[in-house]
Amino acid sequence: MNNMLKNILLIGAAITLVGFSSLASAERVKDVSMVEGVRSNQLVGYGLVVGLPGTGEQTRFTEQSFKAMLNSFGITMPASLKPKIKNVAAVAVHADLPPFVKPGQTIDVTVSSIGSAGSLRGGTLLQTFLKGVDGNVYAIAQGSLIVGGLGADGADGSRVVINTPTVGRVANGATVERAVPSPFTQGDYITFNLNRPDFTTAKRLADTINGLVGPNSAKPMDAASVRVIAPRDPSQRVAYLSTLENLEFKPADTAAKIIVNSRTGTIVIGKNVKLQPAAITHGGLTVTIAEQQNVSQPNALANGETTVTQQSIIDVNQDDSRAFVFDPGVSLDDLVRAINQVGAAPGDLMAILEALKEAGAINGQLVVI
Repeated sequence: MNNMLKNILLIGAAITLVGFSSLASAERVKDVSMVEGVRSNQLVGYGLVVGLPGTGEQTRFTEQSFKAMLNSFGITMPASLKPKIKNVAAVAVHADLPPFVKPGQTIDVTVSSIGSAGSLRGGTLLQTFLKGVDGNVYAIAQGSLIVGGLGADGADGSRVVINTPTVGRVANGATVERAVPSPFTQGDYITFNLNRPDFTTAKRLADTINGLVGPNSAKPMDAASVRVIAPRDPSQRVAYLSTLENLEFKPADTAAKIIVNSRTGTIVIGKNVKLQPAAITHGGLTVTIAEQQNVSQPNALANGETTVTQQSIIDVNQDDSRAFVFDPGVSLDDLVRAINQVGAAPGDLMAILEALKEAGAINGQLVVI
C-alpha cells in the first residue's frame, strides 16, 4: 500500500504536466461530489438575549426562563412576583458544526427571537448550550449580537421596519466542546457521492480514478456513488484523497428538461431539448422554422477541411395564419427566439410548450413548478 501511495502521489504531481486542465468542460472531482461521512451537523439551543433598549418581551416562558437563570446564580424570586423585563428576549440559537472541528475552536451562530420582541439590536446572548440531534451538548454560545435590521415605532402606533431586526448573528460566538466522530478514517474505502446523480457521470468518474490508480480501484455503486479503495493510515488517506479530489474529468450532459415556473413566468430550457414534427394553432401567430445544411469549402491553398454547417431559417408573421410549423431536430431555442421576436408573453410560451409536450413533440421532460 505504501508503494502504491507513493506512485499515486508522483502521478498526481504530474497531472498538470499531462494536460488534465486542458479538457473542455472538465470539472474537478471535489466540485461535483462529496466524500461520504464528511458532513456538517446541525446544532440548536434555547437562550436569553439581555440588554435590549426596551424592545424585549414579557411573556410567561420568558419570565420562567429569567427566573430559572436567576435560580442558577442562587437568587430566588417569589412565585407571585412578575418581573418587568422589557430588556430581555427569549431566542432560538442555531449553528452548523462543520466536519472535523475540534474542541476549543469557534463557530458562528444565528440568534432568532421566538417571542414578541420588537428588535434584538444592541442585545447580548447569555450562555446557551447547543445540542445535536442525539441530545448531547456540542458547543456553548455567548456574545454580542450583530443585527442587520432596524425597527422604529411612532407614538401614534406607526412602525417602520428595515430588513429583519429580530434575527442576528454572533461571529465566532460558540466554542466547540465536543467533536463529532467521523467515519472518514474507518474501513478500506472512500465513497464519492455525486451532487447530481447520473449513471454516465459515475462511470466516467470511476474510469478517471482507475486510469490514475489502477484497474478496479474505483467502482460505481449506483448513479450517485463511486467507491474507491483507500489506505487505512489517516495521514496516507488524506494525501490520497487530496490527489483524487483534484482530478479533472468531464461529467455527462444534463438530461433534456424544460423547467416552467407558472407563478413567476420563468422558463429554463436545457440545451439538449429537441423538437419533433408538429403543428400548433395559437392565436394569430405563425412561426415557421426550417434547417438548411451548408457546405463550407476552403480554398485550395488553405489546407483546410470541407465541413457541413447548420443554418436555421426563421420566418415570423402575425397575419391570419395560425399554425406553428417546424422541421424535426430543430432546437427549442429556435422556437423561443421566434416567439420572442413577435413579443409573445411568457404565458403564451407556456401554453405552446404544454401543447408540444402533450403532442409528444418535445424530446425531454417538461417540469412545471
